Amino acid sequence: MTHAFLDSYSNLDSPIHRLDARAKIVSFFALIIICVTTLAQAYFAFAGYLLILLAVLLISRLPLKHVMKRSLVVIPFVLIVAIFIPFLNPDTVGGGYNLGSIAISRNGLLVLWNVVIKSYIGVLCMILLSSTTPFNELLEGFRKLKVPGILINIAAFMYRYLFVVTDEAMRMKRAGDSRNFGGRWIWHSKVIGHMIGTLFLRSYERGERVYLAMLARGYNGEVTTLSRQRISIPDVLFAGAILISAILIRASGK
Repeated sequence: MTHAFLDSYSNLDSPIHRLDARAKIVSFFALIIICVTTLAQAYFAFAGYLLILLAVLLISRLPLKHVMKRSLVVIPFVLIVAIFIPFLNPDTVGGGYNLGSIAISRNGLLVLWNVVIKSYIGVLCMILLSSTTPFNELLEGFRKLKVPGILINIAAFMYRYLFVVTDEAMRMKRAGDSRNFGGRWIWHSKVIGHMIGTLFLRSYERGERVYLAMLARGYNGEVTTLSRQRISIPDVLFAGAILISAILIRASGK
């Protein structure tokens, strides 16, 4: 079985795909930091950040439907956390709105906007980063940026064996379907619980076997790669353009 949960379009050929992973990592994370430090009332600044990401999206030739579909996934989770903010944050200065017996705080709405727009821009940055950079190059970029090796190794193993666990779960599902396992899940909650426990035990045992096999082959916690990535002029120009544009937008949006 084949899976591509994060980087299904990372092997396309575009100017963004050809950039060094470090340039993209620094650029997108810097844009997120600048966005997070922007005042909630700076509406034009957020529009400017979105225009930057739109330009990157167009240059990268990623399918717009793919990016938008993935970016909208985060909205329900953000709303679950933030939807009650307008009702829990009474105004002292800003006033509010009354919908019958329900009072909505104007400052609370501003906080809700602040959470949603910054979360959405951050997710867009991560989608563009993962969709234009193969996962192994992404890890190598973090490694060269001196991110602790233990975090990189955990991310690498989690990503690689996520597919193995998924295949294991799909095999268990097929086995259940072949035995006419179906109907409402509430009537089979005990069986589903046993399946989840079995999947956890199989994953744990597989992890132990893989780790022992790696130790037998001399694994010492460091992953050696043959990558020879080098920063080039296009990388510097891309990072500089993103940073300068974001800083100017941030400064003008005060």
